[in-house]
Amino acid sequence: MVRGLPSFSDPNLLIGPEQFSDAGVYRVSDELAIVQTVDFFPPLVDDPRAFGQIAAANALSDVYATGGRPRTALNIVAFPDTDAPLELLHAILAGGADKVAEAGAVIVGGHSVRDAEIKYGLAVTGFVDPRKMMSNRAARAGDVLVLTKALGTSFVVTANRAGTCPPDVLDAAIFSMAQLNKAASEIAMELGARGATDITGFGLAGHAIEMAEASGVTISIELSKLPLLPGAEELARAGNRSRANVSNREFTADRTRVSQGVDPIRLEFCFDPQTSGGLLIALPPQPAAELVDRCRAAGAIAACVVGSVREKNDVSLQLVA
Repeated sequence: MVRGLPSFSDPNLLIGPEQFSDAGVYRVSDELAIVQTVDFFPPLVDDPRAFGQIAAANALSDVYATGGRPRTALNIVAFPDTDAPLELLHAILAGGADKVAEAGAVIVGGHSVRDAEIKYGLAVTGFVDPRKMMSNRAARAGDVLVLTKALGTSFVVTANRAGTCPPDVLDAAIFSMAQLNKAASEIAMELGARGATDITGFGLAGHAIEMAEASGVTISIELSKLPLLPGAEELARAGNRSRANVSNREFTADRTRVSQGVDPIRLEFCFDPQTSGGLLIALPPQPAAELVDRCRAAGAIAACVVGSVREKNDVSLQLVA
């Protein structure tokens, strides 16, 4: 889609669209860089305020993946103003404002268009020290990988749309999706982490491959260690898969080696597209243990070590039992 479009060369553009980076980073001075990102999508859940919270947390996550601090946000809205009550839009915007305020940022405006389908998200600007920032190109052989949220959001959302998701399972998924990656990002930066990405639409496998190829390494994920949302495994076994689950598997197939004996259902969680998923952080073993403990203490209770980074071999991603 973007092949042939003009490319931009600027020594202060530290992270651009190459290597599927989570956000753009532009250096202003030796100590300060601007982080910019944008994300929006249609509702995943029926509760409009919860939808606003999830969409905002998802957009803010791209800044956290760089170790940045969100500072300003612009609302992006598509809304069928003649077919839906404006109170619905108010609740969505209120949910977004909840998370922007929790992030310590401010909403400075936004833009809306009439559309047949509701959509909401944010354009976010943050700050980061360019000498210490994290990116998906900084994983190093010998690092271990910490995942800070449980997987399975698409299994839950798909089941909910079909009317087969238990309410408590949906509630747990909404809580996870609405949770900011703020604490995990700040703790990772304090511990000197440099490799990170957030897990969203391409699933754990897709984003791990992006990190592996950007960093010139091979990533190994242990399926038995993956944290799963409560009830999501049962929904996966019942066949609640989205189209993106299939396309993610196809997208990663030629760059992935799957070991014998893996649980086929756990394998599906590697391809499940996540909404407002956790951070995948690469750092040495000793600070990784501290990162897990401190993330859990700060409320990211699913945080755990899920794999390791190795010297580059013939594949980008290894999935083992």
